[in-house]
Amino acid sequence: MRFNSGLIIAIIIAVAVASCRERGTKHIDQGEIHYAIEYGGNVGSFKEIMPKTLIVSFKDDKTLFDISAPIGNSGIYNLSNPEEKIFDTYISLLSWRYYYAAKQGETPPGFEAMKGMNIRKTSKSMQICGFNCKGAEVRIPSIPDRVFDIWYTNEIDIKNPNIANPFSEIDGVLMDFFFFMGDTEMKFNAETVYKKEISDKTFERKEKFQRISKKEIDEFMSKMLSL
Repeated sequence: MRFNSGLIIAIIIAVAVASCRERGTKHIDQGEIHYAIEYGGNVGSFKEIMPKTLIVSFKDDKTLFDISAPIGNSGIYNLSNPEEKIFDTYISLLSWRYYYAAKQGETPPGFEAMKGMNIRKTSKSMQICGFNCKGAEVRIPSIPDRVFDIWYTNEIDIKNPNIANPFSEIDGVLMDFFFFMGDTEMKFNAETVYKKEISDKTFERKEKFQRISKKEIDEFMSKMLSL
């Protein structure tokens, strides 16, 4: 009996991904996490072409959040490299490329709606992608009638994983969480975690982006999400 080598490779890959989903790869220190994105609130007229996936690349204490649309050369990137004191937010839309360089501890651009939020850790637990996760409840002053659940794990080895996002007091990697960027709600759910080598160049400051002020990038992000 002859076997199709391509089919065999596809089966092996499928089994490997399924195994990752069931068991996780405990205490990895570099790789990628892929999240599905759902939108709520004011998303404008182009919901169908908005990014559907968040990819977080990580290595030691360095992270890159990549929210890229499949078309239009557009995306939002959040780069954290504490060793080099880089805490950048990048915006790419067609031929426009801008970035803002924040200071450590500064609230990143676009998250004013989450200002003053209260996080209460709970005793809840669940598994996501095979990783044991802890739960927390979040309340936002601007939305007093809602309680948001988030989930995070300590089984992925990233130091200070939330140093450059609004959840800096959470001491674990976010696996199910949300952002409010302007009037747009973005919900992220981890689907797959990959252990892989990540080049240090991934966490270097990006070239060919024009540096602008926080006010300017806030305004650009707001327009970008409400087109």
